[in-house]
Formats: sequence, C-alpha cells, structure tokens
Amino acid sequence: MLNTLIVEDNERLRLALKSGLQATGEVLVSYDCTRGEDALAYFLECSASSELPLPAVILMDVQLAGKMNGIQAAVAIRHEFPRMPIVFYSIQDDAAYYRDFRRSGILSHYAYVRKSNYLLPQMILPLLKDACAGRSFIDPEIEARVHEVRRLDENDPMSLLEPNEQAVARMLAAGMTNEQIARRMGFRDKRTISRTNGQIYAAWGLSDSATDEKIARTRAALIVHKRRLLSWNELGLPMAQDERGNWQQIDLEAL
Repeated sequence: MLNTLIVEDNERLRLALKSGLQATGEVLVSYDCTRGEDALAYFLECSASSELPLPAVILMDVQLAGKMNGIQAAVAIRHEFPRMPIVFYSIQDDAAYYRDFRRSGILSHYAYVRKSNYLLPQMILPLLKDACAGRSFIDPEIEARVHEVRRLDENDPMSLLEPNEQAVARMLAAGMTNEQIARRMGFRDKRTISRTNGQIYAAWGLSDSATDEKIARTRAALIVHKRRLLSWNELGLPMAQDERGNWQQIDLEAL
C-alpha cells in the first residue's frame, strides 16, 4: 500500500480523492488536510514518533488555505525531508505559481499536472508511483509556462539546486567545513551535509568530472564564485557553454 498524504482545501474534492484512491486497493491515505502548514506539522510528528509511519508521497493542490501555497509547502517539507515525492495539481494559470515552482528548484521525485486533465484516481496513481521511483513528469501546458520563467534563470547554476542545496553551496564556497555548515543550518549530523554535497555535485555534473570529493568541492566553489555553470575536460581544463550551448575551453581569470 502506498502511504499517501493529501493536501487540498476543497473538502468535497479532498474526500473524493481520498475515497477514490483508496478504492484502487493500492493507496492508504494516512492523513489529509487543507493547509501546507498542517502537512509539514504531520511530517514532523511522524518523524518524531515510532508509531506513525512517514508518508511515502504527497498529493498536493497548488492553491491552498493558509499562508503557504503548495509549492512553498513542498519546499518547507523537503527542507526537512529531502526530495520527498510530491504530485502537484492545479487549475490555476497564475504566473506567480510557475515562478514559485521554477525558483523552488524541485528537480525530481515529482509530477505537476493540470487538475482538469489528470485528476481521476486511475490517472493519479501512476503519477504517485513514478514520483516515488524518482521519476518526474510535467504537463506540457505547464512546462511551456514554466519555461518562460526558466529562460530568465538559465545561466544561473543555482537554479539547478533546491533551496537547501543553494544555502550549502554558498557556505561551501565560503570555505566552511561540513561540521560548520551543519551547525549553521541546525543539523545534528554532519553526514546530512555530505549527502547534500553529493546532490550539488550531481546537479552540476561534478560527479562525473571530478576524481574525488576534494576536487568536486573546489570546483563547486568556483561555480558559486563565478556564477556560471562550468565543466572540466579530461585534462582538467575548465569549460563553459557559449551562446549556442557548445562547451568551450575558457580562462577562469577572464570570467
């Protein structure tokens, strides 16, 4: 059974989604609520309890009751539970939501679909499963709108990272150790930062081009300072993309 949390501020729709998904025999809705704040509180309660199982996936409307919209709620939840699978849906065509989604840095373990096109239980279930498996899907209509925002940020390497990863990257570039970053961000275990570093290296292609963690860390710091996505060839020479998207050897001092 897929342990699912539903966040929807329309009571009729929320109950219909709950009963429809559970009727598939493959989903257990362990909690449902109207606000992103309540969803975050429930996750924290589950994390602190040995009796409440942590939901495996979230089904979330973008427009919610409360101060946070669905995208902002997802960012807050993923701050505590990195890359928690989420399926977003919305009927709204508000640029503010697309901008929030673009800036959120949510890159994987998600789907974002139009409410009118995908909200039947038999269509939602495959999306929930794919999100849990790490796959992502975005409705073509929504993707086109998000792309309008993407073009404003396409040359910013930070746009490839989630907010928590961005904060770690900046402190890494400032020369802080994992222990210092963990203390600054309020994590008790410095291994959380090591895992976050790994996500940063992967997002920036450093996992493939660097031979060890120290080199990847140094290259990540250079990317932060130069504010440009860089790569390194087999000879260790820095590369950057030109206007056509082709990688060219560059002089870092000239950037």
